[in-house]
Amino acid sequence: MAAAEPAVLVLEDGKRYVGRAYGARGRTLGEAVFATGMTGYQETLTDPSYAGQIVLMTAPHIGNTGTNDEDMESRRIWVDGFVVREPSRVVSNFRAQRSLDDDLVEQGVVGISGIDTRAVTRHIRSAGAMRAGIFSGEDFGLSDSEQLELVLSGAKMSGRNLSAEVSTVEPYTVPAVGERVGSVAVLDLGVKKSTLENLAARGLDVHVLPQQVTAEHVLSLNPSALFFSNGPGDPQASDKHVALLQETLRAGLPYFGICFGNQLLGRALGLTTYKLPFGHRGINQPVLDKRTGRVEITAQNHGFAVKAPIDATFDSPAGFGRVEVSHFSLNDNVVEGLNCLDIDAFSVQYHPEAAAGPHDANYLFDRFLELIHKRESGSQNDQNQEGTD
Repeated sequence: MAAAEPAVLVLEDGKRYVGRAYGARGRTLGEAVFATGMTGYQETLTDPSYAGQIVLMTAPHIGNTGTNDEDMESRRIWVDGFVVREPSRVVSNFRAQRSLDDDLVEQGVVGISGIDTRAVTRHIRSAGAMRAGIFSGEDFGLSDSEQLELVLSGAKMSGRNLSAEVSTVEPYTVPAVGERVGSVAVLDLGVKKSTLENLAARGLDVHVLPQQVTAEHVLSLNPSALFFSNGPGDPQASDKHVALLQETLRAGLPYFGICFGNQLLGRALGLTTYKLPFGHRGINQPVLDKRTGRVEITAQNHGFAVKAPIDATFDSPAGFGRVEVSHFSLNDNVVEGLNCLDIDAFSVQYHPEAAAGPHDANYLFDRFLELIHKRESGSQNDQNQEGTD
């Protein structure tokens, strides 16, 4: 049996973890973060929100169910690097079409296995998410100082706009399933397949738009509502998306945003955003819904958050009326949802579609549908009134 090829994970503060090469060989750079999901590694890998990041899985055994085409959340793997404790040596699932290692190699994702992922997680929790690099193959032979210099030359996540890298190039439509009740314009900032499926399943024609579209183009489609998806990067670097949202809100278009879309609503309302020490990533994040008092276990993937008071209603600094924080994290009181009281707009910081679970927050798509029904019935009433004048 051939000896395992060595690899090393290097953090920007000089910490080094030597293990075994996994996936493609070579070098990769990105922000080192950890994800706490016990399941759903394929959904994590194919979530565009992870672009620019080296993702460490805290679950110790990864790859046992292989991969398949059905569970892909987008067209490809987006993580810039992958760190696991112990890759599964055997794929055992009737739905498996390939091994995880096959996909990593085919798509050029450099990874590392066989390191103490608990130790790395604890270090990131203490020191914060930071730039990192994985080196294997010939790049493993670089000196420690050369590897660290490469890591320090990498881009920081703060101030980085990644929307253009993950968004669709051409617009497309996912048709409504069952009886059509309206349409929704989705700004693709890194949208996931299951999000589109949830919208279409509620009778909406889903018009998926490239991230560079204008407000004029969105309004020309005459959609029933606007939706901003999840996505990677720093919301402070997305001023054009904030301006688009402000213009459509002033036009009276109902809005629902998730994850990155929550941060952009916050900025559109005149609030600020900031970088979290190590972020929320996983499918077991507890959130309190202030309206119902219910605790939801949610799927999350974000390194930035909105700054707002969680215990009081406040006025939008940008002139959109009264706003409240609708949800907050029970781990650290981070804002997890915004609700506008004078316009039809709300957002959450987590992923209500939650493939591969949990599904506690799926009701939010129904709440969005209620806003659309309200707008559509209002438009119909206006038309009827014009007909009687």
